[in-house]
Amino acid sequence: MSSAPKTVSAELPFPAGAPRDLKVSFEFFPPKTEKMAETLWASIQRLEPLQPRFVSVTYGAGGSTRERTHATVVRILKETSLTPAAHLTCVNATIEEVDAVAREYWEAGVRHIVALRGDPPDGEEAYQPHPNGYAYAADLVAGLKKIADFDISVAAYPEGHPHAESAESDIDNLKRKLDAGADRAISQYFFGAEPFLRFMDRVRDAGIDAPVVPGILPVQNFAQVVKFSEMSGTNVPGWMAELFEGLDDDPDSRRLVAATVAAEQCRQLHAQGISDFHFYTLNRADLTYAIAHILGLRPQNLTTEAKDA
Repeated sequence: MSSAPKTVSAELPFPAGAPRDLKVSFEFFPPKTEKMAETLWASIQRLEPLQPRFVSVTYGAGGSTRERTHATVVRILKETSLTPAAHLTCVNATIEEVDAVAREYWEAGVRHIVALRGDPPDGEEAYQPHPNGYAYAADLVAGLKKIADFDISVAAYPEGHPHAESAESDIDNLKRKLDAGADRAISQYFFGAEPFLRFMDRVRDAGIDAPVVPGILPVQNFAQVVKFSEMSGTNVPGWMAELFEGLDDDPDSRRLVAATVAAEQCRQLHAQGISDFHFYTLNRADLTYAIAHILGLRPQNLTTEAKDA
């Protein structure tokens, strides 16, 4: 004979552990066509009411999107209430050329730079420093700080940069970038909470106390994520493959699963004291907006103090 179900005496919150102190930032990439520009600006307008701490605009391999990145950043600054952050890399440019771009940003009113070594140009496998350029991101950070008091973010790699000699050397490189003057690091995307938490243990053990913001990638297309992750050295766990199995031709269900996975990932990280998240939007707002909503972020919940934080 089965016993009757027990009555829960205390009220349990739903969703469990939903953070209310969420701080977010968003990443976009510069559009290549007029149609892509329309998609980007629709996404920016959709996410703007969430008042992110900043929104960053990427820089193509080998500096291939320099002009479009600059135009997008300046337009965000002039036409929205958002704080734009411009990606800047070391690739295919002299120190003088990079410094000139940085000065243009400062004169335009842009105060936040995401300083990166950068990927090799298309067709080249290995990174080679420009003979007259900044060799690595730490050098770029130091150079930017000489130009102006930029707010600088750099990259971190929870599962290791694919070209790093070892996990230890990768942490050492992160420390060099922060010691050179960077204000925070933003991580490469990862899945689940454990890769980031293990990484943060190594970061703190190395004496690094600067903020490291986890990068969250809502999965728009699972097959593409798998392909890109193989190149970037990011592990795609088996449980993710099982969750997205059979959904290649079912975009609606895929988006629902993606929102659930990313929201749960953020909740697990929040339970460990992390409340700042950087979302890689891929210029599509709806999925990112839904995840932020699940996590409790509402435009009307944002106080003046939160906006200024």
